Amino acid sequence: MSTQNTSTASTASNASHSANGDKVAIVTGASQGIGAELVKAYRQRGYRVVATARSIKPSDDAGVLAVAGDIADPDTARRVVAEAIGKFGRIDALVNNAGIFIAKPFTQYTAEDFATKSGVNLAGFFHITQLAIAQMETQRSGHVVSITTSLVDHAIDGVPSVLASLTKGGINAATKSLAVEYAKRGIRVNAVSPGIIKSPMHAPETHATLGALHPMGHMGEMSDIVNAVLFLEAAPFVTGEILHVDGGQSAGH
Repeated sequence: MSTQNTSTASTASNASHSANGDKVAIVTGASQGIGAELVKAYRQRGYRVVATARSIKPSDDAGVLAVAGDIADPDTARRVVAEAIGKFGRIDALVNNAGIFIAKPFTQYTAEDFATKSGVNLAGFFHITQLAIAQMETQRSGHVVSITTSLVDHAIDGVPSVLASLTKGGINAATKSLAVEYAKRGIRVNAVSPGIIKSPMHAPETHATLGALHPMGHMGEMSDIVNAVLFLEAAPFVTGEILHVDGGQSAGH
């Protein structure tokens, strides 16, 4: 029985790889954490991937093109999209994963904090999404998915997060607007809204405290977010969705 299951799974994996062999995904914030896991997941499904981050290193995988740069800089967005089209010829998926979180009381945010958050979270979304969608329009197909945060819908006492809500909340709203604008042009736009995820961003000694902020009593895994992105990738009738993967946070406490 197990041999048959393994064979079936292998056949399904090979079929998926073949079906996606010409597809191309761009992943931002791809050097570590969720972004790096997304690059692996798309490659496992046969996509060629353009991975970008400020400090990303060249890849040994011929199916991965690494483009180093600050996603807040419009020039980085132009280079990523141009190199994706130049090397692979198309763009089928864009995952806006890059983002930063600064937790401070509202009155203690500085002008630099605001500029940094707005640059990475908003400008980093705007410039590359605009260019990617322009390419997707020529193909009459494509999918954009952005990683936001459930703090937009459910603020937590003791976790000051106004700038996260301001910037990522803007992306949630833009997701719905873009989904409607491009629905008849073959382009879908969705978002994944995580709770607090075990990633390099959070030191292990903080996990118990952070886990307790979720009704389920524990943090999420990076695989939870990857699986949510892949679900949306494979759901052709889903657009304008903000998919919460947050251990129940958005439902309440």
